[in-house]
Amino acid sequence: MAARGSESGAPGWPDGWCEGWWQAATRLDSPNFGTRPEGMPIDLLVLHSISLPPGEYGGDAIERLFTNRLDFDAHPYYQTIRGLQVSAHFLIRRDGALLQFVSCDQRAWHAGASSYCGRENCNDYSIGIELEGLEGERFEAAQYEALQALLAGLRRAYPIRSVVGHEHVAPGRKKDPGPGFDWARLRSSVASAGLELPMI
Repeated sequence: MAARGSESGAPGWPDGWCEGWWQAATRLDSPNFGTRPEGMPIDLLVLHSISLPPGEYGGDAIERLFTNRLDFDAHPYYQTIRGLQVSAHFLIRRDGALLQFVSCDQRAWHAGASSYCGRENCNDYSIGIELEGLEGERFEAAQYEALQALLAGLRRAYPIRSVVGHEHVAPGRKKDPGPGFDWARLRSSVASAGLELPMI
C-alpha cells in the first residue's frame, strides 16, 4: 500500500474511507490503473477538465471512456481518441455529483508525461480529479462545493500538500482545467488547510 497520512477509524481508515474508496462517491471501477511505487507518499492533487464530446455535458461518455466501454463510432470526435485507455480517480459532474473510478491507493492514468517540483511521473504520487467542463469555460458552484468537500476528505486519508492543474505538470502539452477555473475561489475555500496552490 502506498504511504498515507495519519489515520483514525476502523479498520485503519478515516471515516468515509475504505481501501482508498471515498464512500461519498458513486463507485465505477476502471480497469485502467496500476500499482504505485512502494512507499510513495500520495501528496499531490492534479485537477483536469473533460467533456465528451467537447462542450457537451450530462451524458455517460466520460464514464464509458474511463471504463473502456466508449463506442468510438458514436461521434466523429471519438475517432480522434479511438483506443485511448485513461482514467482518473474522481469525476465531478456539473451538478456536483461525484464519481470514483480508481482506488486512491492505486495509480490512475490521468497525468501522462508530467513533472512537479522536479519529480517526474506525477501519476506515481498524485490523485487525479476531473471536472466536467471545457478548458477556458467556467465551472459551476456545485463543482467547487463538491471539490472542497472532496479535498477535505482526501486530506484526512493522505498527506496532500499541493493542488495543481494538468497545465502546471504538463505545460505546453496540456491546458486544463484552463483559465475558466477559479483558483482564487479554491484558495479562499482551503485557506486554513495550508495547501500549496498555483500562484495565479
